[in-house]
Amino acid sequence: MGYNNNILLDTLNARPVERPPVWVMRQAGRILPGYRKIRAEAGSFKRLVKAPDMIAEVTVEPLYELGVDAAILFSDILVIPEAMGVNYEIVEKVGPKFDTPIRQTSAIGQLRSGDDVLEHLDYVFNSIHKTKARMNGSHPLIGFAGAPWTLFAYMIEGGGSKTFAKARRFLYEHPEHSHDLLDKITDSTISYLKEKVACGVDVIQLFDSWAGMLTQQQYLEFSIPYCTRILEALEGIPRIFFPKGAWSSLPDMKDVPCEVFGMDWLTSADYVRSYLGAGKIVQGNLDPAHLYAPIPEIHKAVKSLIDNIGGRHIFNLGHGVYPDTDASHVREMIKAVKEYRYPS
Repeated sequence: MGYNNNILLDTLNARPVERPPVWVMRQAGRILPGYRKIRAEAGSFKRLVKAPDMIAEVTVEPLYELGVDAAILFSDILVIPEAMGVNYEIVEKVGPKFDTPIRQTSAIGQLRSGDDVLEHLDYVFNSIHKTKARMNGSHPLIGFAGAPWTLFAYMIEGGGSKTFAKARRFLYEHPEHSHDLLDKITDSTISYLKEKVACGVDVIQLFDSWAGMLTQQQYLEFSIPYCTRILEALEGIPRIFFPKGAWSSLPDMKDVPCEVFGMDWLTSADYVRSYLGAGKIVQGNLDPAHLYAPIPEIHKAVKSLIDNIGGRHIFNLGHGVYPDTDASHVREMIKAVKEYRYPS
């Protein structure tokens, strides 16, 4: 589909572009005044996530406030566990907290999975329709989901953690049941993302936010096969895979089916391409903390990063923008990307 701003899809489809496209993880968030206002009106993060009109508004805001080349549907990766039957809340300054985390293997068989989760996610699909209508053909829309291991980690742990020791212990104590739960999450995620595509998203990103918590052998067993199943099921739409921190497992990821490999700020495109091939599009990977630097330093870092990557590139941060970042610094980063020109 053609959009007024088509540079992201041109890059994904190997058409000539004069610069890399740019968008920012967590671009629709606390750095923007419109988001803060709507979040206050909603009363809680969960109410906002389930309000399609509000979702459309905060999803579109970065297009005109920041000047990014794509919108990403505002949502939460934990909508899948909730649709499967594991409810959660977001506690201010703490993060997610699950009412009844999975601690007994018998609980896995009681979870919904596959297409059975879709009726519990209508608000997400309505948000896509409303967002697409509000955008009116201006920009492509990215949809996302959490990878199975990352969702598993939250569902077992019961919330965020520095170590996810309970989730990792479960892998060691109950490997077969761990695979059962990962299967159910995978089936649910496939149904969810296929429906997102049917509703109109143009690109999918699969986040494995806690990939770096696993050993290389564990990642090979408990994450890569499930991510591969999801991405294979979405063949035909551009796919971004972002396994944050899993650099020891990079040799094992050469066959993961995706058009784009997302990089955090602790690695380099040269390293990624040495395993995945020179033709792979890479996404990233400016350190989010670099946006605290003076504006001239941000411009210098942007140019250096793009020069070093040398094409086949979607510019982004190495993870989400930090909530206390000055929005003007984000705008300057995006301006620097837009001013860049590849050598002719």
